[in-house]
Amino acid sequence: MTSSSLKLTRRGMLLAMGLAPLGAQQLPSEGGAAPAATPATPPAVTGPLDWYCPMDRDVRSDKPGKCPRCGMTLAFGVQEEKEYPVDITYTPPVFKAGEKVQMRIHVADPVTSKTINHYELVHEKLIHLFLVSQDLQYFVHDHPVPQPDGTFIYNETFPKPGMYRILADFYPSGGTPQLVPKTVLVPGAPGQEVPLALPKPKPELGVSHCENLDVELTMDPPTPIVGLKTLLFFKLSPADGLEQYIGAWAHMLAASDDLIDLIHDHPFIADGGPQMQFNIIFPRAHTYKIWVQFQRKGVVNTASFTVPVSELK
Repeated sequence: MTSSSLKLTRRGMLLAMGLAPLGAQQLPSEGGAAPAATPATPPAVTGPLDWYCPMDRDVRSDKPGKCPRCGMTLAFGVQEEKEYPVDITYTPPVFKAGEKVQMRIHVADPVTSKTINHYELVHEKLIHLFLVSQDLQYFVHDHPVPQPDGTFIYNETFPKPGMYRILADFYPSGGTPQLVPKTVLVPGAPGQEVPLALPKPKPELGVSHCENLDVELTMDPPTPIVGLKTLLFFKLSPADGLEQYIGAWAHMLAASDDLIDLIHDHPFIADGGPQMQFNIIFPRAHTYKIWVQFQRKGVVNTASFTVPVSELK
């Protein structure tokens, strides 16, 4: 098993990825995540749009309150950007596909290097973890368990050999939301080659059939263009019994076919009805796998689509 990391800002897109050769040890971290800072004390009277959402930076206000999109408390002023180093250790340190492994996630203070042990709730959880396999066939969105020492533990059995991307989403108290990607290479049986060939996914649009829900995707424009905003409209059927899932009407992760670009987002428009809208800017002309999670009558449904993105012609 080999692992490495790259940095990614909240709701941002990772535009470079390097992988070290296969080996049996964990590689040192290549970076942390996105901004952190000491919150400013607001004056009695504020100017226009001085308040903003730490998660959805485009949401701004002229007064304190809650973000209408994600529900987080608005922050005041401009925050200094810092990166929080993240390290993941594995027990046992050497493992292969099909074997249970314990992941311990450690977040360090960027100044003192001490373990961070105070976090803000983000959609009802202290940390969100995403796992995506290189062939884009394996997807997990789960929540590691906090430990008394400030670390988080998550147990995983990687289903097959290959490269996996691990995405940790958290919000250190006094900082700003962080989205930190890591990479792990999982071997198979002795002598078995680890597949590293990039997938060539075919478009999968239209309707995704889930546990107790059908989800239909339409887009404007119908073929997304690099660097331009794409509106993604999701129609849910049946629409009765829809519920918020961990603090949001839906959760989305979009990954490019080479796992370089990773986009984590929530609905731009949603009110509990059958229609939801996401606004996404795809950074490169690649094919993107999109997973969107909805909850209906207590059941979490994960819809998936494969969306080709083109250059402007």
